[in-house]
Amino acid sequence: MALVPYGGGGVLPGLHSPATTYHFAGRPVRIEQSWAQLGVAAVVWDAALVLCAYLEAGSVDLRDRAVIELGAGTGLLGIVAALLGARVTVTDRAAALALLESNVRANLPPELQPRAAVKELTWGRDLGSFPPGAFDLVLGSDIVYLEETFADLLRTLEHLCAEHTVILLSCRIRYERDLDFLRMLRGRFSVHEVHYDPTKDCLHSYCCCCSQWPT
Repeated sequence: MALVPYGGGGVLPGLHSPATTYHFAGRPVRIEQSWAQLGVAAVVWDAALVLCAYLEAGSVDLRDRAVIELGAGTGLLGIVAALLGARVTVTDRAAALALLESNVRANLPPELQPRAAVKELTWGRDLGSFPPGAFDLVLGSDIVYLEETFADLLRTLEHLCAEHTVILLSCRIRYERDLDFLRMLRGRFSVHEVHYDPTKDCLHSYCCCCSQWPT
């Protein structure tokens, strides 16, 4: 599993904008946001931007890889993965799916639309809808912040992973409980920090592997 932690805090000024445009994979990506309706699940956080840049740099070969994003929110990370050649399943809870689906369909060209699916997934539940160990890469950005979700998140990661699976997590380390989650991860996966971005408020990236980092 790869984890990207970052520290510090404060609400970013762009979080309340109805839409923001980024540039990844050689094209603009326009992401609609809805803080007023969905709160933290419907805005782009720095953790997603750092992990998108990490993927765009070619740190992981995404071509024709089976990828799933957890807690996708606006879908930016999954969209970038699809633009870089992955077959992507972007997931979140039911309330976030309409915005997520809209962003995915608006930003993928017609030839890539079949390579992206939007599905409901509540951690620790609905796992029967996802074949165990079917994914090469699991992505998550800023999904480590609610202590009551940690056990279900771990259960979900274990279900999704096979020996070949790599998990890439980008997260802001805000509290001691976030460090507790890292210790929980290390009890189940081989965890390595793979990226640190001091320009993004001390954001770190970690890689967690069920076995070893793929060559």
